[in-house]
Amino acid sequence: MTFTRRQILQTTGASALLASLGQHAFAQASLETATIVTGFAAGGTSDTTCRRIAQKLSPDYAKAAVVENRTGAGGQIAVSYVKGRPADGATILQTPTSILTIYPHIYKKLPYDPMVDLTPVSIACIFDFGFAVGPSVPASVKTVPEFLAWAKANPAGANFGSPAAGSTPHFIGALLGKKGGVELKHAAYRGTQPAMLDLLGGNISAVSGPIGDITQHLQSGKVRILGVSGAKRSRFAPDVPTFGEQGIKDMAHSEWFAFFLPAKASPELVAKLNTAMKNALAQKDVIDGLGTFGLEAMSSTPAELTDLLKKDTAKWAPIVKEVGFTAEG
Repeated sequence: MTFTRRQILQTTGASALLASLGQHAFAQASLETATIVTGFAAGGTSDTTCRRIAQKLSPDYAKAAVVENRTGAGGQIAVSYVKGRPADGATILQTPTSILTIYPHIYKKLPYDPMVDLTPVSIACIFDFGFAVGPSVPASVKTVPEFLAWAKANPAGANFGSPAAGSTPHFIGALLGKKGGVELKHAAYRGTQPAMLDLLGGNISAVSGPIGDITQHLQSGKVRILGVSGAKRSRFAPDVPTFGEQGIKDMAHSEWFAFFLPAKASPELVAKLNTAMKNALAQKDVIDGLGTFGLEAMSSTPAELTDLLKKDTAKWAPIVKEVGFTAEG
């Protein structure tokens, strides 16, 4: 992690005062309509984040704000779409940072350059990942090591789904398999929710995905989380041990959702949207609302987000090499 949670949360809290002072200055210059684009399906954590924030962009940033789900290619379609839009502030990208920091290592060709085609605005939230199993896995399997042993003994069930090929949860699942000495076949979906539906239906054995996408299905009684990816237990699933607690080393991974504008957006426009985002992310109903989905709201400066992208891109290079996954691009 580039920033500690406390550091960014302090930034979020301090920004509330700045936002309250600055919001009136921008009120008269609001856009007619702002569209927040996400590359993942409705109902998931990315979509939820977009909708919570969209509600807060009106009327100061835009007279109206809507969310558009442009799914496909593991989020690439959304990024490519925003890349091609005018840099007038009317089109905003919200994306997991892995699409910008991991994909350059696994695709020979990407339809975008993360550091050239987008303008960083602010982090939106941080979240951990969970590894969950469904009804096709025996109830006696209660830990990640037990699942890996079961998968080794039952090759037909040695599989897992994730929200996208090449995403952080994909690599988490693949790394777990390598550490357990079993090849877990990967199924890529257009978001975690479609994967969870297949998990509930018994079509796949496990899902690696954002903790909030999994916890909302626990009440069904058909899903159980075996482990979480954070350096410490998630406050959203406090009874679930981390991978590290289960003896699986070097498996602490969290991720951010972040907001971007197309390249060449003016500094004034970036500052205006950054202020609007900070204001939204500091509001209690947004913090509480995102919390129900396992998301910890926070914001950043554009420079901090740029630094995060650079450092995480470097971090994932050796991990991708270890897993050995590449994608046709």
